Amino acid sequence: MENPQAEQQLNIELSEEMADGSYANLVVITHSFAEFVFDFVNVMPNVPKAKVKSRIVMTPQHAKRLMRALVENVKRFEAQHGPIKEQEAATMPFNFGGPAGQA
Repeated sequence: MENPQAEQQLNIELSEEMADGSYANLVVITHSFAEFVFDFVNVMPNVPKAKVKSRIVMTPQHAKRLMRALVENVKRFEAQHGPIKEQEAATMPFNFGGPAGQA
């Protein structure tokens, strides 16, 4: 007997508007008992103000899946292209107006 879940496919549509994506070089992560909030920001040099470009809200379970997927994809990337060099963390001279997050 075949597995009905194996036959299911998810058809994901990517609109032309979303296809270009949004660039972010900072993510502010906050959470409560029920959700994680990811605010993606593009911080420009010498500009003391930045706007959130995208906000993604997900359950803790989906946040953990995202973490695992990121770890796996970084490993694959580094296996193909070599280690990603990390820069020292830059200090942000401004307050985001919310609970402390991590980049």
